[in-house]
Order: sequence, then structure tokens, then C-alpha cells
Amino acid sequence: YAGVALGLGRAAVAEGASYAGTRTQFGRPIADFQAISFKLADIATEVDAARLLVHDAARALAADPDDVSVAARALLLANDAAKRAADEALQIHGGYGYTRDFPVERLWRDARALSALEGPPETLALEVAQAALGGP
Repeated sequence: YAGVALGLGRAAVAEGASYAGTRTQFGRPIADFQAISFKLADIATEVDAARLLVHDAARALAADPDDVSVAARALLLANDAAKRAADEALQIHGGYGYTRDFPVERLWRDARALSALEGPPETLALEVAQAALGGP
């Protein structure tokens, strides 16, 4: 599911950036406004960090299939990044983000539903914490 979350996050960043570049307010694209630019920078950075961790987890699992803590960390971060990216992209779209006229509405719903499929984030956090504490 980490790869799915990563794809959702990347799509949300792309949708937010595309909309911000085309939507104008006060005679200029909303991407020119600092608040929108900061939102895009934050979510792009988080999704990219998740991508790096997902790739690292894939390499680690290929070397040691029993090291599930690295997969739990990747899944936890990728899911959080996807949800935040979808939330922020929805905010960039404003009220239009809640309509089915824009793909960001679907991305937001899918990012939320992904949590239900992978299980509660607390379970993943416990797995990561046990590994950090040197547990089994």
C-alpha cells in the first residue's frame, strides 16, 4: 500500500500545482501567492521524502524479508504524506475541490480510504516504536 499512497500523494501535488498555475485571482495565478506556494512546497517535499523511504524499504526488504519495521515506517510516512497532500490540494482548489469536476476530490477520498485498508496508523506506529526500542 505504500506505493499506492505514494502515487496518490504525487497525483495530489500535481493537481494542486496545475490548478494553482491556471486559477487566477487579482489578475495573476494563485501560484504567485506565497501561501499557495508554501503549501505546494511542503506537500512536494513530504511526498518526495516518502518516495525515498519507500524505495529504501524496498531495498531493505529485498535484503532481509523479515525486517518489517522498515516497511511499517515507509507505509506510515507515505500514507501521512498522501493524506496531507490531498488535503492541501483540496484547499488550493477551494470550494471547487469538493466537487466531482476536479480529480482532487477523488484523490482526497482515496487517500482517506487507504487508511482503512492498511489498518490503523497506531498499529504501524507500534511496529516502528518496537523496532526503535530494540524489540522483536
